Amino acid sequence: MNENDDILKRAQVGDIRAFQELFSLVQPNLKSYLYRLFANRNDAEDFMHDTFVRGFEKIKSFRSESTFKTWIFQIATNLAVDELRKRKRWAVDAQDKARERAGKSEEIKADFRYTNENSPHGNYEITEHIDFCFTCISKTLVLEQQVALMLKEVYDFSIKEIALLLNQTEGVIKHLLLDSRKNMNSIFENRCALINKKGTCHQCKELNTFFNPTQNHDLIVSSIDLVKAADKYNSDQLFELRTAMIRQIDPLKSSGSDLQEVIMKCVSETQND
Repeated sequence: MNENDDILKRAQVGDIRAFQELFSLVQPNLKSYLYRLFANRNDAEDFMHDTFVRGFEKIKSFRSESTFKTWIFQIATNLAVDELRKRKRWAVDAQDKARERAGKSEEIKADFRYTNENSPHGNYEITEHIDFCFTCISKTLVLEQQVALMLKEVYDFSIKEIALLLNQTEGVIKHLLLDSRKNMNSIFENRCALINKKGTCHQCKELNTFFNPTQNHDLIVSSIDLVKAADKYNSDQLFELRTAMIRQIDPLKSSGSDLQEVIMKCVSETQND
């Protein structure tokens, strides 16, 4: 018996400290996953708490048919999906609307500047904004596609694990992943100026100029593998480069997490206009 088995046994007889110890092992990934689903830090916190409570209530029923990580992610996903079904999918042009909204509001721009200048996590980094953009675009997908995409491409769950987690067949999960990637690629190819010179979205450049006016933007951008490969790689290869970059970023703890949260709030609010 390994140490985690002993902790699990103690948790299953009602030891909340033991359950806290198990939960802490998955907490960082789980919290960032919930943030990417909701695009809201407070929602991520709330559903982390709800997942903890529900998990502790159900831990006696855990039979190790999956890993504890898969089991707890299943609880979190069920709770999140129930809530997200009540909300609208994001529009593909949500970021465009947010840019227009911010451009007209001195209050929003002042909030951006204040966070950038005063928060220890207020830096603007283009790679972090690419992660931000991935989250926004994923929220335009059908909910099941969004969830499957995040689990597979960002959190490295296998198709078998996702099928168990979502209570679907592996065939259904494969179709969800295929459709989600196809839809994401189509949006990126038409919008992202980093990989397509005809792309309509130049926010990485605009925001970098706003927050880092003395930086050589073209030099910064040219150092990103995704950009260097844009002219020679196909959309699937570029998607792999994008997700490889995103897997290295914790959207809640990165050097610019507070700034990206303020920008995300602006995008979120446009969905209610």
